[in-house]
Amino acid sequence: MASPLILVVEDEPAVRDMIGLTLEQAGYAWIAAGDVTEARCRLADARPDLVLLDWMLPGQHSGLDFARQMRREELTRDLPVILLTARDAEDDKIRGLDVGADDYVTKPFSPRELLARIKALLRRAGQADDEAVISMGGLTLDATSHRVLARDENVALGPTEFKLLSFFIHHPDRVYSRDQLLDRVWGSNIYIDDRTVDVHVRRLRKALSPHGCDRLIQTVRGVGYRFSEQE
Repeated sequence: MASPLILVVEDEPAVRDMIGLTLEQAGYAWIAAGDVTEARCRLADARPDLVLLDWMLPGQHSGLDFARQMRREELTRDLPVILLTARDAEDDKIRGLDVGADDYVTKPFSPRELLARIKALLRRAGQADDEAVISMGGLTLDATSHRVLARDENVALGPTEFKLLSFFIHHPDRVYSRDQLLDRVWGSNIYIDDRTVDVHVRRLRKALSPHGCDRLIQTVRGVGYRFSEQE
């Protein structure tokens, strides 16, 4: 089996080389880009399994802009993305997740932390539930092809939203707290907080809204979330 390929978009050579060495020692293949223009060229040449994306990049577009663009394009909308940034405010983290990043690592970071995040995200992106095809409330989720249909129309979801919907649709009519969803969907990744659940639920609802299926994901005030066909 080929090693996962990681695209590292980072303009600082020293940081880029440190990340590359960390990836190589962990058994990953990697390619590099110093700005958004170069990153686009790399994506045209190869299909990475994950993108490590620096927030602050030279040129006209920031990493945040690039993450937003990738989520709009069919070929890259489901690529797992981890933002790398020195910004550590909670609002900045929420901004990064809102534009389409799946995770967020604050500089300076340890190689162990970075690898833990990469492994967790690749695992989420590659996981499939035992029941390959399941339908409910006008939605059909196919774990084998990694597709979601809403009344025969394709729904574009990132890997984390797909995994979250998959959990919901396999466990309907039960209320789950944010901590329970973190444990069931994200696993034992200690770096993710419960605000992340709210961000991804909001993104999932936004994707389902044009098809009238956002109502299936219900907020139970003071408790958590529930997936149900019942109002």
